[in-house]
Amino acid sequence: MDKMTVRDVPVSGKRVLVRVDFNVPIDANGVITDDSRIRATLPTIEYLIRQGAKIVLMSHLGRPKGKPSPEFSLAPVAQKLSEILGRKVKLAPDCIGPGVEKLVAGLKPGEVLLLENLRFHAEEEAGDPEFARALARLGDVLVNDAFGTAHRAHASVTGVTRHLPAVAGFLLEKEINTLGGLLKNPEHPFVAIFGGAKVSDKVKLLKNIMGRVDRLLIGGGMAATFLKARSYNVGDSSVEMESIDVAHELLEDAKNNGVRIILPLDAVIADRLDDGAETRVVDIKSIPAGEKIVDIGPKTVELFLGEMERARTVFWNGPMGIYEIPKFSRGTESIARALPRLEAKTIVGGGSTAEIIDALGLSGKLTFVSTGGGASLQFLGGEELPGVTALQDRK
Repeated sequence: MDKMTVRDVPVSGKRVLVRVDFNVPIDANGVITDDSRIRATLPTIEYLIRQGAKIVLMSHLGRPKGKPSPEFSLAPVAQKLSEILGRKVKLAPDCIGPGVEKLVAGLKPGEVLLLENLRFHAEEEAGDPEFARALARLGDVLVNDAFGTAHRAHASVTGVTRHLPAVAGFLLEKEINTLGGLLKNPEHPFVAIFGGAKVSDKVKLLKNIMGRVDRLLIGGGMAATFLKARSYNVGDSSVEMESIDVAHELLEDAKNNGVRIILPLDAVIADRLDDGAETRVVDIKSIPAGEKIVDIGPKTVELFLGEMERARTVFWNGPMGIYEIPKFSRGTESIARALPRLEAKTIVGGGSTAEIIDALGLSGKLTFVSTGGGASLQFLGGEELPGVTALQDRK
């Protein structure tokens, strides 16, 4: 990465403002059900503690729509982080203002303060310059370790960089280096697996990665659009009609680049989208009217696993079916559980795919699981990430 990192700046005794992504799932009882995003920032936080920095963490949580809301408080995060670090993490009552500035002024080297939810202020998502200036008053240095929001030009992401020296944290550095490696020098054969509902969400990524991969395996809802583009009858499956021409173009691009796009051979179908629906497996050429594709079938799983086993690099983004419904999740789980067994570099894009990997207890068994959903798609699509661009260049 050609940006400066926290290693490159003096932090001892300094107030270090750290943008983290603690947007974690919290149940109705206030219990964090997946703390992987918190743990992903530990290398940066623990480094700053060892260096004697005064650490001020800032994050958003959920969508409180610019107003304080108890259900979106970062209090459970402060408690969880305290448990993980084995030291008290204080929670500020707000993220800006004289009271918060006083708390920051009272920090001792090695102490950690977590600011309350940035999105309790509408100015955060609006990128308001005055709000950014108020945040900047809390630090001497900005460390961005929130890859999950690096594609957003929010006040805490880009606005603060206009007032403080801004560098990358270790997680952001690892994200850029790992995902960047897929674009620059992947080991071949390189197999990319894509699922999820929409082709339109991944068009730029698919186009940008086309000349670098050897195989593209397409499942999930987006497979229906590709199948429709190849004149298959997909019953009542959801098809992005506006993306049919794009699918045609991608199929042609693959042919011109010597890339093989592999679509499902069979599918699990159902007449309705709930766990009580009756399902059956049919050949992809035999999907009747009134039925919907809800998962890839066993022949497709076998085909995909065979391609994955021959690979040296595997990248996966997007479920193979409607994963939220257990009956329609088997294809996705088969792909996920196969990844740790591969003799290949295994990288998973963020968002729902990362949540699936974590729910199955596989996170520590793969090469890398990204913490950014939209950010990883944008970066792999060849687009600049505002939060990364705003950091100081290494030169």
